[in-house]
Amino acid sequence: MAMEVGTLSEVHQNSKRLLMRVRGELERLEQLEFSSPGGIDSPELSFSIKKDISQIRSLCFEMDRLWRSIASKTERDLWKRKVEQIAEEADSSKDSLDKHFLRNQKRMTEAKERAELLERANRDSAHVMRIFDDDSRAMQSARNSSLMLEDAYSTGVAILSKYAEQRDRLKRAQRKALDILNTVGLSNSVLKLVERRHRVDKWIAYTGMIVTVIIVYLFWKWVH
Repeated sequence: MAMEVGTLSEVHQNSKRLLMRVRGELERLEQLEFSSPGGIDSPELSFSIKKDISQIRSLCFEMDRLWRSIASKTERDLWKRKVEQIAEEADSSKDSLDKHFLRNQKRMTEAKERAELLERANRDSAHVMRIFDDDSRAMQSARNSSLMLEDAYSTGVAILSKYAEQRDRLKRAQRKALDILNTVGLSNSVLKLVERRHRVDKWIAYTGMIVTVIIVYLFWKWVH
């Protein structure tokens, strides 16, 4: 019986040493986790803790088998309580490790979501920049078209001014010619011929001005 109790005591001591090591490893794991905003994980340390907890549970199973073979009820109850305490602490350590795994998983998920959000934001930013570039090119094209239209308008105005100036000079020349013809006493038929030519020249000038206005208008419609 003493041999059994001694064996049980040795198993109990081994389980307590493992529990102390697990507590220390959990503290180190939590220090690593909360040492930086993003948290630091140590898979090796987590695996070591998980392995020690599994070993403690195996020792509890062994102790449970040993204390049941003790003859004294008082000793059996005492060892039963001791084994239950070891098992409870092992379960508590397992819960702490599971919570660490959950927190680490949550951090990884949040980091992945942030990365995806940043990637989407970069894509959206690039899309906005493309839209801005397209708008800028469209605005530049509109400005160029406006300048071309202004140039065309100025050219048309200049042409019409030239036509008007030429028409005035032609009228003055015709008046002088008529005066000269009247002075030398030309016939009425010649005078009528000159007047008809004057009307033809006038219509040519008007037609040129109308054609110029139509060209400017068509050019403006084509630009827009």
